[in-house]
Amino acid sequence: MTVHVHRDGAVVIATLDRPERRNAVDAATLRSLLEVQGDMTRLADEHPDRAARVLVITGAAPAFSAGADLTGVELGEFTDDLGRVLRGFGELAVPVIAAIDGPALGAGAQLAVAADLRVATADSVVGIPAARLGLVVDHWTVRRLAQEFTPPVARAMLVAAETYTGAELHRIGAVHRVGNLETALEWARQLAHLAPLTMAGHKLALERFEAEPGPDELVEAARRRAWASTDAAEGRAAFSEKRRPNFTGD
Repeated sequence: MTVHVHRDGAVVIATLDRPERRNAVDAATLRSLLEVQGDMTRLADEHPDRAARVLVITGAAPAFSAGADLTGVELGEFTDDLGRVLRGFGELAVPVIAAIDGPALGAGAQLAVAADLRVATADSVVGIPAARLGLVVDHWTVRRLAQEFTPPVARAMLVAAETYTGAELHRIGAVHRVGNLETALEWARQLAHLAPLTMAGHKLALERFEAEPGPDELVEAARRRAWASTDAAEGRAAFSEKRRPNFTGD
């Protein structure tokens, strides 16, 4: 299992568990997260008295998630499933807390920004190093990153491949509390005692505060061009060979 799920009272904890790959997100991880989301929704619909009140997503040491597993990432099914997972957290009626301890990079940062609330250790590192790999993230991620992390931080992460620590993100409000998994669980237990319909209503309003943009042909064309480029192949090869990539713009 790439994701281990257990329940602590009204709180569900989903742990990315591929420590040998620093919890890199692969297709199986995405399928497991989609199952978690589906199971929580079905339980709430069929047995509301037993429904979970909070979801905490975290990673087994030493990382939250170091990114996508580049050995199996292609534009298509993987990126489509990743988009479904990211949007799925927003569609859940319960609060989702990302408990970040260690690197949250690439797809790991996307999972973190998709959560409603974030708890991170001070020295955790968050970023989207797509510019080091020759790839372009989806439009939803760009928009969400700008909303949750502020536009200047989003620009630095996406254009300059900059990373930020948990402490730095806490100072601008992108991380809500500094602490470890137990800090996140303590907060989750407190949230579990709040009015669920109120939280669901406010979460729905926040998700719909600014409607998701429709497909932008120019943005999508730029994304497809990057993923199909020789630079993307070079970025992956350089990552695997632990060397600096030689990008040519082709």
